[in-house]
Amino acid sequence: MKTHKRKKNSRIRGARTVGWGFRQSHKGHGSKGGFGMAGTGKRADHKKQLAIASDPKGGYFGSKGITSRRTAVKKYDKVNLYDVKQNMFNKDGDKIDLKKHKILGSGDGFKATIEAKAATKTAIEKMEKAGGKIVIVGGVEKDVKQHVVKEKVEKKESVKEEKAEEKKK
Repeated sequence: MKTHKRKKNSRIRGARTVGWGFRQSHKGHGSKGGFGMAGTGKRADHKKQLAIASDPKGGYFGSKGITSRRTAVKKYDKVNLYDVKQNMFNKDGDKIDLKKHKILGSGDGFKATIEAKAATKTAIEKMEKAGGKIVIVGGVEKDVKQHVVKEKVEKKESVKEEKAEEKKK
């Protein structure tokens, strides 16, 4: 009769899986496939429903929207008047170069000249009221567009009035 039996773990030490099959299956986290939402691709159906349910807009899978090639993407950053005044304005009469930015109207105006790609109507009004101005460089002012549209409408109305007068005669 054998009095001392060799332990199983002494025979398994040195083996990669130590008798537990797959390398990660005895680490205490189950066979979860990764961290977070890892393994949620097209083939891993076990987490797909969780991903869809957690994102109400359904943006986790697939394309993010439909745009044509001609759709212009506005490639400029937006900055509020408040941020410009806090970070770039030093003294009255400064010239601030923000040619790649659109100026938004949140904040107070100040006495400076800002060169920008675009600006909102409120931002322009606030700057002019405070004694400064916004110069649009390389872009088109919204006010200019509206002015042109108003002129066209006025011309059409005047033409209609002339035709009505001719009919009366």
